[in-house]
Amino acid sequence: MQFRLRSQFVAAGLVAGLVCSSAVLAQGAPEKAIEQRQALFKEVEKNFNPIGDMLKRKAKYDPAVVQDSVAKLEPLARKIPDAFAVDTHATTGVKTKARENIWSNLPDFKARSEELSKALAGLSAAAKTGDEKAFRPAAVAVGKACSGCHDNYKDSD
Repeated sequence: MQFRLRSQFVAAGLVAGLVCSSAVLAQGAPEKAIEQRQALFKEVEKNFNPIGDMLKRKAKYDPAVVQDSVAKLEPLARKIPDAFAVDTHATTGVKTKARENIWSNLPDFKARSEELSKALAGLSAAAKTGDEKAFRPAAVAVGKACSGCHDNYKDSD
């Protein structure tokens, strides 16, 4: 009897803890989601910059650098749809460039994210050849995939 009563108290405590945790998370969820999303895109930018510099001929083509950048970008690209799981368009007081049509058009947004992943796979394959002529169109395809989302779902600076 005492064991059963103790078990019920423990279960009630766990449920209360989950409810309180959910309430706390819900209060800060949009702000936290925006913060995490912005951090994700800063990482994407940081890892694409060496590729962009090579495209602009500001840096010498280096297939090893491209492969390293793509290896970091591929998992980041897969995280993009999840970064928009929380609809933050009504959140006030937090600066964001995400347009609200992301959440009303999630299938297209996700499809564009998948295009980025495909373009990155193509860039990885091109870099493995070591041929700069193969690199250029593959890198441009990645840039176009990025622009496809930016043009439709991101406010400009």
